Amino acid sequence: MSTVFNFTFVPWFRSVAPYIHMHRGKTFVVAMAGEAIAAGKLQNIAQDLALIQSMGVKVVLVHGFRPQVNEQLRAKGHAAKYSHGIRITDEVALDSAQEAAGQLRYEIEAAFSQGLPNTPMAGSTVRVISGNFITARPVGIVDGVDFMHSGVVRKVDVAGISRTLDSGSMVLLSPFGFSPTGEAFNLTMEEVATSVATALQADKLIFLSEVPGIRIQPGAPESEDNPIDTELPLATAEKILASAPRAERPTDIGFYLQHCVRACKAGVERSHIIPFAVDGSLLLEIYVHDGIGTMVIDEKLEELREATADDVGGIIQLIEPFERDGTLVKRDRTEIERDIANYTLIEHDGVIFACAALYPYPEARTAEMAALTVSPQSQGQGDGEKILKRVEQRARAMGLDSIFVLTTRTMHWFLRRGFVQVDPEWLPEARKRKYNWDRRSMVFVKKL
Repeated sequence: MSTVFNFTFVPWFRSVAPYIHMHRGKTFVVAMAGEAIAAGKLQNIAQDLALIQSMGVKVVLVHGFRPQVNEQLRAKGHAAKYSHGIRITDEVALDSAQEAAGQLRYEIEAAFSQGLPNTPMAGSTVRVISGNFITARPVGIVDGVDFMHSGVVRKVDVAGISRTLDSGSMVLLSPFGFSPTGEAFNLTMEEVATSVATALQADKLIFLSEVPGIRIQPGAPESEDNPIDTELPLATAEKILASAPRAERPTDIGFYLQHCVRACKAGVERSHIIPFAVDGSLLLEIYVHDGIGTMVIDEKLEELREATADDVGGIIQLIEPFERDGTLVKRDRTEIERDIANYTLIEHDGVIFACAALYPYPEARTAEMAALTVSPQSQGQGDGEKILKRVEQRARAMGLDSIFVLTTRTMHWFLRRGFVQVDPEWLPEARKRKYNWDRRSMVFVKKL
């Protein structure tokens, strides 16, 4: 083993530890598109899920089977029919769906049963339990279209799933539901996953999808100026859905987003859209700070946003006590009004609870984060983290390589969040000229 590997592996593994502790005992509902299995990604996904479960996460896996059913239909010389983004399931389609579900179930169980030496599954024991956990009803006739054996979720057996998870097993759900009369209904993977996550009040709903996530400008093409939006507030997600055309295909902007929004509104705080095409995307999303896809987050009455001129009074009220005790450098109202566009804040039910300002120095490819303040009433609830993350996003969008802070009292907070101390001489020339040597502020830098 090379020395280089040691020096890269050890810091990385240590950086992952907080997320291992955070997610232990939590419940994740993972929805895997049938396209992921068709693309040959099942083995790696199974290995990652087994690893996640071994770290104390309770996993419900819901698989899709759209391409597999279409393949069965083609073999029978029968065309696939859709309406409103839902399959019209006639007798032939129902038979095809049952065949595809049975085959996939065995493939998935086989993937979780592997345990060859020198593989990630060596020594693992993953018990996969599936069953009739979903009660369904027919879709019926919508806009004159009879959906026949297509159904929607009526009820989820929460007690049964919970007992299975508590026993240490993974729950596997096919997109099928059964009525009290004994009929089988073909469901959509997306609806099953959302309904289960909502009924269980899961900690996360994760879609392993064909799309990489939602871009900052959803309708615009992929580019450096239009990256994936890694954290999407519920309110913003609802606005995107309202302006987007009706989603009928998995690649449409709103196809998975509508289910994330529904889950968030029903109490699932975190919903994710991540690409199955990227190897290890589950691990990258769950155990890496910035993630890889889009996370829809329910902020309820809390809003994380950039400040406007109307917020000047609230910001002054927030930072004034910290200026009086010397934690912050005093700023007059005129300065705050002038720089208001640089401020990011958290507002809860009309009251500003946290703020920070970002002053860029483009010539040095860095920016100063100043006036980071969290109200004493909400300290310890993660508001500082949220502000920091948004400021980092703003700095990245400006094409900067780092952010720095000057502090005399809160150095440990910054050290715990990836900042490193540097000499004041490191400061950009323009900022160095304004440095107060009497105050002897320490300088901390974080690479982006």
